[in-house]
Amino acid sequence: MNRSCVNCLKTMVLNLNFLCWLCGAFVVAFGEFQMMHCKFTSLITTFWPIYPANTLVVTGTIVTCVCYVGVLGGMRENRCMLISYFILLCILMLVELAMACVFLVHSREIDTYFEKDLMQSLEIYRESSQEGNKTIKDDFDAVQHLFRCCGVYGVADWKGNIPISCCTKDPCNTLLHANWQEGCLVKLRDWFTRNYLSTGAGVVTMFIIQFICLCISIPLFCHISRRGLGYQ
Repeated sequence: MNRSCVNCLKTMVLNLNFLCWLCGAFVVAFGEFQMMHCKFTSLITTFWPIYPANTLVVTGTIVTCVCYVGVLGGMRENRCMLISYFILLCILMLVELAMACVFLVHSREIDTYFEKDLMQSLEIYRESSQEGNKTIKDDFDAVQHLFRCCGVYGVADWKGNIPISCCTKDPCNTLLHANWQEGCLVKLRDWFTRNYLSTGAGVVTMFIIQFICLCISIPLFCHISRRGLGYQ
């Protein structure tokens, strides 16, 4: 392989890894944005570790670190860094595939846990004192106000003790007021599904870029190995 081909491979490895690094950094930023503005995690406790925002932050952080190793290895033509990058990227891609399989296989169980957690949060809200469990109360009020819904299945879930966040008017100043009749389960689950679809689209895009990076880094590593270089 002549030097021009090697330079071409190096350029492609550097550009693709830099692009993947930018994608990872964007994913981390988007996950942090969701964590700050979508404060519904206290209501869905069973599968908190796979909450979309948490998944984005963890995945994006790992991708940025792995791609950084790839960029350095390509720039310095360092065999150790390239083989480390190759192994880490293979592991990362396998983990991404495993996560996708888990979500597909256990999608029904996730829906069941979603319903159970919301009912449990509503019961805690309904039975708490005025100052107790403020986080759950604030999050449930935020859900009902944002999605224009009331209760889990409907307004009857509150058994007469209906919070002000169910009111159809904003602000709600009357004692006798109209409430949203539709439950929050379907609306919140649809929102959750849309977030996972956008998360999945981002992961698939990164997976494709990672696979191309993997294919290009192999001939570059083989060339450096044949030349006996790459440890300096």
